Amino acid sequence: MQQDKRITASCWSMMFFRKPVPTFRHHALAIAALALAVALPALAAQSLKIDFANDAAGGDPKALVSVVGVWRVEAASGKNVLAVDGRQWKHGQSSAGIAEKARALYGERYAEFLDRVQAYAYFPYMVAKDVPDFRSGEITVRFEGISGRIDQGAGILFNLKPNGDYLTVRANCLENNLILWKFENGRRSSVKWIRNTPTASRQWHDLKVRIDGDKVEGWLDGKLYLEHKLPAPVSGRVGLWSKADSYMHFDDLTITPAE
Repeated sequence: MQQDKRITASCWSMMFFRKPVPTFRHHALAIAALALAVALPALAAQSLKIDFANDAAGGDPKALVSVVGVWRVEAASGKNVLAVDGRQWKHGQSSAGIAEKARALYGERYAEFLDRVQAYAYFPYMVAKDVPDFRSGEITVRFEGISGRIDQGAGILFNLKPNGDYLTVRANCLENNLILWKFENGRRSSVKWIRNTPTASRQWHDLKVRIDGDKVEGWLDGKLYLEHKLPAPVSGRVGLWSKADSYMHFDDLTITPAE
């Protein structure tokens, strides 16, 4: 009788406390979880590529918000590009519906942002909608200078803060230079100025900004020209920039966060 009790207890123990035998389903779930863990960093660092092929000519681009100046999609050489048209520029001209756009970008802090927009209204710019906080990586764009007697400036804007301050690396087809500009507390100042950077009008050029924390590089047509260490790491929105009466074309904006 005592032996029967021991056998019964052993059977119940085996039934309730034995380790489950792995099945095909368990293996499949484990493999899927591992694949997701590997894929998530890659997804986080995925490039955002913006062209204007599917945007309507004459309208606004879907992926960018116009803050200052006259921006529109145009047909050029058989394809759609983004244009900033400084021929219609007037000092102090913000884009249409700027209050609503500022509210969409920065919520309750939109009024503070609007104050800076008015201070920087000499400099047209657009902001990428789907990049709320860019800290490290690369931003590239192609540009072409069409006309402009004062300027033919094309820049990559970054480190845009809720108060409207920002940084930009810009090329200029009239001046053949590459400059890192700082816009802070309503004032513009040059941070680093590189001369002798050939940038002919009516030709397409490649502009790239590479950011690693507080380190900034400026590239033009595949050549590194500008290097600078900022007082603080970069963090903020990004976009495209121009100046005054510049009439410029942009295409193939690519934003690639670091892994």
